[in-house]
Amino acid sequence: MTIYSTQGTRLYIGGALAAKSSDFTEADFANQNWVEIDETEGLGSAGDTSAEVTFDGINSGRTRRLKGTKNAGSMDVVCGLFPTDPGQIALIAAERTKSDFAFRVVLTDAPEGGRPSERMFVAQVGSAAEQYDAANNVLKLNASLWINSNIVKIAAGA
Repeated sequence: MTIYSTQGTRLYIGGALAAKSSDFTEADFANQNWVEIDETEGLGSAGDTSAEVTFDGINSGRTRRLKGTKNAGSMDVVCGLFPTDPGQIALIAAERTKSDFAFRVVLTDAPEGGRPSERMFVAQVGSAAEQYDAANNVLKLNASLWINSNIVKIAAGA
């Protein structure tokens, strides 16, 4: 199988971990105590996009495009509101600080008897807002993770 369902994917929050000027590696996350954020409904997206830098050459009459800084985006997380869940409590607490925190996503692509792939990154929790909606809806917690690092990709393995 070459594609996998999102169902079963897990999101974890670790402790404060400052962003740095170089890329993170798996080893940078080795001492984290991970807490699962429960009742996730949607995890959004994450990944680098380069800023566009343009130069309008007078003599060539052509705009040249170059790649500038990279931005890993904002991961918009939607959870069913679970006020006593330790992961949601940690997420809300992280929003109240100016610190970056470690995050870990465990996918569902494990080979038979193996381990799944993972994604790890550093982000600030930019928002943690409750959503109430109408009568036939679940109360939700919506959080925005402002990613401040590269995304470390760990391949699935045997």
